[in-house]
Amino acid sequence: MPTGITIAIFTFANTKKIMAIQLTTLGYVHTVISVLALIPGFASLFSHGIITPQTKSGKLYILLTVLACLSAFPIMKSGHPSPGHFLGILILIILPLAYYARSIKLFGQKGLYAQVILLTTTLYFSLVPAFSETLTRVPLGHPYATSPDDPAMKPVLLSLTIVFLAVVTYQIFKLRGQRSKLHSL
Repeated sequence: MPTGITIAIFTFANTKKIMAIQLTTLGYVHTVISVLALIPGFASLFSHGIITPQTKSGKLYILLTVLACLSAFPIMKSGHPSPGHFLGILILIILPLAYYARSIKLFGQKGLYAQVILLTTTLYFSLVPAFSETLTRVPLGHPYATSPDDPAMKPVLLSLTIVFLAVVTYQIFKLRGQRSKLHSL
């Protein structure tokens, strides 16, 4: 059993057994940072339709996402890096590309599109392990999945991917509409 902080979720009324999620102290800190990173990411998506590093919420999302990735690296339940660790590495590679996308010559006039898609991709990559880790722990006593590789996770991850693709498609059409309005003025 891991040492550290135990988060007791609830007690069953008919038993004296307390169901709890066991996390190490670092696991708890990582979880808090990761959840906090999602808040400005979603706030920016819902208020602006995009995550942009020019806003306070965008800057906070990027900072907390970097901290979440870095705090995840020492956590290894199986003793070796997991797919979540590799997603963390990808996120850390994508974030600076996204931040500077508008000024990277390779993207040219599509720099804004690249920035929007890349930042939304980092949010998607953050949600994959968030869903996987959560669903292997809840409901308490009978988790939805036994591991992130459990076949029960496939429809969840497929749904998450469909939502991601729908959001990116919406963002692209929204950006095209804004550019069309600017060119028609």
